[in-house]
Amino acid sequence: MIRVLYLLNYAGEGGTERYVELLARDMGEKGLVQPFFAYNQDGLLVKRLEAMGVPCRRLEMKGRFDRKAARALAALCREWKIDLIHCHYLREHYIALLAKKLCRGVKVVYTNHIIVKNDPVTRLTNRLLDGWQDQMIAVCNMGKAQLVANGWSGDRIRVVFNGVNPALWAGGREDSTLRRELNIPDDRFVLLCVGRFDDYKRQDFLLRSLKELADGTDTPFTLVLAGNGPKQAECEALAQSLGLGDKVRFLGYRTDVKNLYHGSDLYVSCSRWEALSFVILEAMAAGLPVVATNVGGTPDLVNQKTGCGLLVDFEDTKGMAAAIRRFMEEPELRRQCGAQARQAVHTYFEMSKMVEATYTVYEKALHPGAKE
Repeated sequence: MIRVLYLLNYAGEGGTERYVELLARDMGEKGLVQPFFAYNQDGLLVKRLEAMGVPCRRLEMKGRFDRKAARALAALCREWKIDLIHCHYLREHYIALLAKKLCRGVKVVYTNHIIVKNDPVTRLTNRLLDGWQDQMIAVCNMGKAQLVANGWSGDRIRVVFNGVNPALWAGGREDSTLRRELNIPDDRFVLLCVGRFDDYKRQDFLLRSLKELADGTDTPFTLVLAGNGPKQAECEALAQSLGLGDKVRFLGYRTDVKNLYHGSDLYVSCSRWEALSFVILEAMAAGLPVVATNVGGTPDLVNQKTGCGLLVDFEDTKGMAAAIRRFMEEPELRRQCGAQARQAVHTYFEMSKMVEATYTVYEKALHPGAKE
């Protein structure tokens, strides 16, 4: 059994945290790894992992080249007899590579969760540290391309799609209390968007698209927005100024997202960038068709092969409105894409596939000369 230390700066409640939790739980339950966790900033993930029996330890990490943190991480690896550090984001990645030099035998796997062009200094540093790296995971195809552009060797990067357990999201309209809670009629078209209100989720773009939609259709609809964040008040004010009224409902942060999926007719992602969204995957597993912006790794989810929905250009309000309107006015398209969304999760994005592929990466890091 491989002893894996999952290393993350902020142990909050986003997609990366969900990725760590899913791997620690599923790989641990399958007896593939014994998981450990180290973090800098406390958050919900710590409580969830501790509830699973995963040893957790706070490790202060002030920056990418924090040598004190690297020494502390190396000591922790010796204490816990760690075989492999699985890290996320550049701060933790650099610290893990420094710690590797202080703790003989420890390997480092890095998962890239964001698609961003590094600045020239960082690209140079990446190239200098590239020889220290064992293996990398990109959660989407564009993510791999960006890692290579950022200075890392492509032959040590494997694309491993995020995955979900379809059984956890199974169900139907009869299982949801959403419409009763919000007093929405059963025959009203409900769009759902789940995410933090911030600069990259861009719910303001979706609201402007809904104004286009409202001006072009007589079909009643309601957009349900679940989440909180610094841009929520601005979006609420924008909805009012656009005259959307009861066409938009702000729910705040919710833990019953499965309930929300099954009460809705369509999932909409309006982000300016995504890697490979767990929320879109969950919505697909729940049987929702998807309209999403053509950014980052989303085309790996929504395409002709999966047949689960439509892509639109970011900031194209007319295109977003037209895509949503198609699903409102074509129930057979909605039914077909919803069924194909479920099937795509089973075929390409099932959790066991993610676990198996990730374990293969671990093995490759530990035994680089072994045949795959």
